[in-house]
Amino acid sequence: MRRQRRAKIVATVGPASASPEMLEALFIAGVDTFRLNFSHGAHEDHARVHAAIRDLEARMRRPIGILQDLQGPKIRVGAIAGGKIMVTTGDKLRFVLSKEQGGADALPLPHPEIFDAVMPGQDLLIDDGRVRVRVLTPAREEILAEVLVGGAISDRKGVNMPGTLLDLSPLTAKDRADLAFGLELGVDWVALSFVQKPGDLIEARGLIDDRAGLVAKIEKPSAVERFDEIVRLADAVMVARGDLGVEIPHEDVPGRQKEIVRACRLAAKPVIVATQMLESMTSAPTPTRAEASDVATAIYDGADAVMLSAESASGAYPREAVAMMDRIISSTERHKLYRSIVNAADPGEEHSPPHAVAAAAADLAEAIGAPAIIAFTSGGTTAARIARKRPALPILAITPEQAIARRLSLAWGVHACRSEDVNSYEEMVERATAMALSEDFAGKGDTIVVVAGVPFGQSGTTNNLRVVQIN
Repeated sequence: MRRQRRAKIVATVGPASASPEMLEALFIAGVDTFRLNFSHGAHEDHARVHAAIRDLEARMRRPIGILQDLQGPKIRVGAIAGGKIMVTTGDKLRFVLSKEQGGADALPLPHPEIFDAVMPGQDLLIDDGRVRVRVLTPAREEILAEVLVGGAISDRKGVNMPGTLLDLSPLTAKDRADLAFGLELGVDWVALSFVQKPGDLIEARGLIDDRAGLVAKIEKPSAVERFDEIVRLADAVMVARGDLGVEIPHEDVPGRQKEIVRACRLAAKPVIVATQMLESMTSAPTPTRAEASDVATAIYDGADAVMLSAESASGAYPREAVAMMDRIISSTERHKLYRSIVNAADPGEEHSPPHAVAAAAADLAEAIGAPAIIAFTSGGTTAARIARKRPALPILAITPEQAIARRLSLAWGVHACRSEDVNSYEEMVERATAMALSEDFAGKGDTIVVVAGVPFGQSGTTNNLRVVQIN
């Protein structure tokens, strides 16, 4: 099954989509990578979904990516007598470091790292910013704050602290158990929540090693500020606009999205734009016009993938949401302005032989009217370097590793196939020709561009370019 679009679709699996029949329907409708959200569901549930996806992959004979999304630490208020309290603008609130049930006179906040980090004048956002308070006098076990925006504060509602770096690991005990389970299952990607600084990724990498790709979720202002360091340590990035939009002004989110997408493209790392893309399709069979424009904007920005969350996990129309996203992407990529907009956002290239060879391959293939670029890639790097140029023709990636073929399901414009490694130039040409024909990327008489690294099978060595006519 070959997609007729370049950008990829990630869909979250949940109660509405966990059955083998619905997973197949979603894949046929356009899903390239399935997201398993470990904030919800038991290990047995995720294991069943994982097995169903791998069975689907075998039947479809196409690599399918699986992304494990770890929950990360959740900063929440504690239990409240009666379930909630109402506060109004100007009220004074007292937060206490306690796990005991509290109330309006002493609101429990069982997170010592907040009391250690908070400063006078800082804001606490409760329930995604529906209630906003400003710190007046912090202490080791008590914070006095003034309500700026009133409303209801219910049990266990989330608390955000914009601009505050918390002494908190992104990996909780639950995350570590979930990660060990996911790696044992064989997930292809692991998404790390609550990334604040580059060191968070180093900690995760020590546990993951090379058993899966590491996705840095950008949802904290501190991560945006140190993004150049973070993108170097990650294998891919997710722009988690929901949480990010709570902690930075709404009007800044679109610009930050463009900056992150551009930086990922420069680094040749896949970038996923996520959260509320077709949110209304959770309960309606069609999106709003604004949502359709939002998806299209991410495609014009050059994002590798766009993601569905509640729309496919718990919505009433999961298949329709995937099909709609597929149609929006395809229509956008066919638009007469698409190519000029994407080219204008080209971030340039790193000045190194591998990147120069990949860029030259993309330019050459377009100049000679080749139907496809064939990339031999052991670790996925060669294909990613070519994809960074966003060429107007597809990239057929040939890899000996099934795990790499699955990870490339996030990469823009890449159609990945597993095949045994090659050992000589002659074998490279023969294999490229055979795969281009069998995967219907080229026909007899066509000229293709073949990119590889020599020595063959050594990851990261993009240094060879061949022009081959298929006889």
